[in-house]
Amino acid sequence: MGKSRSPRRGRAGAEAVLADVDGGRAELLPDRDRPRGWTLLIDGAPQSHVDLDDPSHLSFEYQRRFGHVVDLVAPPGRPVHAVHLGGGALTLARYVAATRPRSTQQVVERDAALVQLVRRELPLDPGARIRVRSADARAALAKLPHGRADLIVADVFSGARTPAHLTSAEFLDEVRLALAPGGVYTANLADGPPLAHLRGQIATAAARFAELALVADPAVLRGKRFGNAVLVASDRPLPLAELTRRAASDPQPARVEHGRALTDFTGGATPVTDATAVASPAPPPAVFQ
Repeated sequence: MGKSRSPRRGRAGAEAVLADVDGGRAELLPDRDRPRGWTLLIDGAPQSHVDLDDPSHLSFEYQRRFGHVVDLVAPPGRPVHAVHLGGGALTLARYVAATRPRSTQQVVERDAALVQLVRRELPLDPGARIRVRSADARAALAKLPHGRADLIVADVFSGARTPAHLTSAEFLDEVRLALAPGGVYTANLADGPPLAHLRGQIATAAARFAELALVADPAVLRGKRFGNAVLVASDRPLPLAELTRRAASDPQPARVEHGRALTDFTGGATPVTDATAVASPAPPPAVFQ
């Protein structure tokens, strides 16, 4: 993996780090406002933000929504067993470790070169119980012990698209096997008008879980722009009132859809199977400009 220093600079004295990884060209940009903050981009698309001094800080809006889900899975300080499908800069795993010490976490990131870059440039707290494995997310999921995970987070993108084999009902069957009773599954879904992918993903989750909620910017839900939506699914009742309050009070407020409104949102979409699955749509170039 070739690494070179970029002439691009952020805060005083800090230089960007560039490296070729399996998924393309990785770039770590220093945060102008946080002394040890870094943003990870792959081929120009922002992937993660990490503050090494404050791993509880979540900069990206979808990561903050993931943080809300973590906070509602277990109270601060209570350890959880978490599985992260997709690693990036390990932002959410660092958040869980910081807010819930002694948690045990497994991160699955297919891009081994990216894992090496992140470990070298953005080292993990040696006391954090975070294991990182370089493997395909679904293949690794199938090998996990059944019934142990309190939380499974899916945030897998290849070339800014979620691979097709991570969008099907059969994939969710494997998620359910790994979850503990009452465990929570949450996924980062990206889509834009006409929202066919998002509607299909909700219909698929509804066929496998008793309780669902979707957290997203109202403009995304109305099909006005491309963006991220965070799906939350479980077989136990979700703390919808608190999730709604947190989403609404976020610096970039979001709406929580659930129940009949979420069912109506699917517009009659049918569950996705391995036979019909396709990758999520590619974001338009303007999204990252």
